[in-house]
Amino acid sequence: MRAISILIVDDRPENLLTLEQVLESPELHMVRANSGHEALEKTLDHEFALILLDVMMPVMDGYETATLLRGNKKTKNIPIIFVTAAHKERSQVFLGYGSGAVDYLFKPLEPDVLKSKVKIFLELYGQRRLLEEKTQELDAKIMELETLKHELEESNEKLRQLSSLDGLTDLPNRRFFDETMSREWQRGIRRQKPLSLIIADIDHFKAFNDAYGHVIGDDCLKKVAKSLEKSILRDVDTIARYGGEEFAAILPETDEAGGILIVQRMLENIDALEITHIASPTADYITVSFGLSTIIPSTDINPTQLIESADRALYLAKNSGRNTYTIG
Repeated sequence: MRAISILIVDDRPENLLTLEQVLESPELHMVRANSGHEALEKTLDHEFALILLDVMMPVMDGYETATLLRGNKKTKNIPIIFVTAAHKERSQVFLGYGSGAVDYLFKPLEPDVLKSKVKIFLELYGQRRLLEEKTQELDAKIMELETLKHELEESNEKLRQLSSLDGLTDLPNRRFFDETMSREWQRGIRRQKPLSLIIADIDHFKAFNDAYGHVIGDDCLKKVAKSLEKSILRDVDTIARYGGEEFAAILPETDEAGGILIVQRMLENIDALEITHIASPTADYITVSFGLSTIIPSTDINPTQLIESADRALYLAKNSGRNTYTIG
């Protein structure tokens, strides 16, 4: 255990020696100062648990030294015990307390009284240090918990994102689609703005898988997903994998004309992929059919009716030769 430092201040060396002899202990590190100025200098290099300060010193007496110690942020809380002659008048004692003293010792010193008083203040110092250490430990624990909380929140957010993504295409999955549709439906009710939905289905995809295998089929799904995703330009729009070879795009505050523009862009982007499909009776390459429906949400209907309308439009597109779109 590190020794506790106390500062003993007296202009007479014999008095300092007496204090050292009485208080000598392996637990104590006593630092001497022969004047008030030297005492102030010593506080710059040491942390003191207690200061024993002689009152009568030349140039700067104990009262002035104590006042300066109390005015310094680093030393203002160090207990000061004044050491003075026993015949001091009461007014001088009050002056000492006014200067910042917490106690008095009168000369000639009584060793037992000196050791008893010093012991009390050292115990108080030890308790304060222990409290500071515990406070620091608590602060460190709080910081650690805050860090863990932040990491947990980040992990939860990543898990939430992962749980909302389709593992193959990296598009939002059906669960995310359902949540978004519900949210945008409520927003549409509040704002009374149109909400458009596009449902897309890859034509003859089972035949594609049979002809090329599931690995090539998965690669086809990824390319189609990316092509559809780049066809929507606004952050508020959502394109999701709806299931199997089906995809769906939610277009908030988009009227039918705006939805048609998106569908036409999707058709052009899919056509630009030029993915060969030897088993398709529609074309020599992968094509996609689309169903579009637009509605102004209200409390009298629900999102299912918009989905069913877009799904019926997709069915009509399939029966109209595919590689096209119809409006529900």
